[in-house]
Amino acid sequence: MSEPAIRIAMWSGPRNISTAMMRAFENRPDTVVVDEPFYAAYLAETGLDHPMREEVLAAQPTRREDVIAALSATLPEGRRIQYQKHMTQHMIATAGNGGNWLDDAWLDRLRNAFLIRAPEAVLASYSAKRADVTLADIGFVEQARIFDRVVERTGRIPPVVLGRDVLAGPHGMMKKLCAALGIPFREEMLKWPAGRRDSDGVWAPHWYAAVEASTGFADPRPEAGYDDLDDRLKPIADAARPHFERLAAHRLTP
Repeated sequence: MSEPAIRIAMWSGPRNISTAMMRAFENRPDTVVVDEPFYAAYLAETGLDHPMREEVLAAQPTRREDVIAALSATLPEGRRIQYQKHMTQHMIATAGNGGNWLDDAWLDRLRNAFLIRAPEAVLASYSAKRADVTLADIGFVEQARIFDRVVERTGRIPPVVLGRDVLAGPHGMMKKLCAALGIPFREEMLKWPAGRRDSDGVWAPHWYAAVEASTGFADPRPEAGYDDLDDRLKPIADAARPHFERLAAHRLTP
């Protein structure tokens, strides 16, 4: 009998190193990746006008139960691990999903992990791509809710990684993350070929230019601080910070 599939859910907000992390896992020969599978459902439920909205809606299931069914399907031959790259802002409760923003039974079958970034840095990066931004757009509240739900249902603290820690020490941090997820680390996770992937979401042309040019984790760069933000963004940073700090208290340390 074959071993059961390992399904990893990495919960991140936008403008983090989430796509680079997806590249790292996709470069493993034992892993298949899934890019933001709830994006179309989120757009359908909220009616939000995002870049390439119609292309996203056409490319993915728009019902959450159909997304979960696809994520639960048998993995391709030779692949034992599925890495799911999730955006936490896609998991909000709306009238469109009847307030059911996450399915507990499905969540319990996953090895959940959390990728975090300081809210000031997220807001500075996000607002450069999309001028209108709200607290709901950056997913900090939803990320904390999912974290709490995992802790409540498992009785354990799931792995939390700070994006800058990974950039500052990719080898050590990826080894620690793999150990926390119960999978072996592989050196292939540190370097990958440049270019676009068939696994990338249809939104890649709008968002993925930097990662498409990459061949590994970039060195960390200076990030925006609170005083660097426009005044309209500072209240959003204030509201997001307690959620970030709560998860950051549990992060894997370099």
